[in-house]
Amino acid sequence: MATLGILSDTHIPDRAKSLPPRLLEIFRGVDAILHAGDVCIPSVLQELEEIAPVYAVRGNRDLYSLPHLPSQLVLNFEGFKVGMVHGHGRLGEYLSDKAHFLVYGLQEDRYRKRVIKALPGVNVMVFGHLHRRFYEWVQGALLLNPGSACCPDGHHGNPPSLALLHLDAGGRIEGEFFDLRF
Repeated sequence: MATLGILSDTHIPDRAKSLPPRLLEIFRGVDAILHAGDVCIPSVLQELEEIAPVYAVRGNRDLYSLPHLPSQLVLNFEGFKVGMVHGHGRLGEYLSDKAHFLVYGLQEDRYRKRVIKALPGVNVMVFGHLHRRFYEWVQGALLLNPGSACCPDGHHGNPPSLALLHLDAGGRIEGEFFDLRF
């Protein structure tokens, strides 16, 4: 059994000064930590590394401060393929999403399709960018967005959040969300 700490969109220091202390408590004892982008500064990854090995992908806010991070990643835990992508897509998609949002509001399906296309053949698809929790089975794989670890979801009123992902070698995949109210 592997337990993974899943987080995204920490936005430090532009939207939060530091990681919530409850985040560090919840992640104690996990086998690895997966950060789905918009880390913003390297010290966030260094702080998380003190708890467990960290794997991260580059978000739209990481282009200059963490350009070495991959845009997507596929990892293996307990025989499961876990894919990670931030979800903002390429520059043209990102700009198109901004314009689309202004006219139609947030339409989750745009991002869902992008993530599914980016991560074929995985058992779990982890992404961020929307600051909104997702836990949905799509085409036999779990689509998981932990929400933002530091910024509330303004559209649904969810507080900052993260997730734990439990992977059982017997084939069970289960996730759970945790609120990170300050």
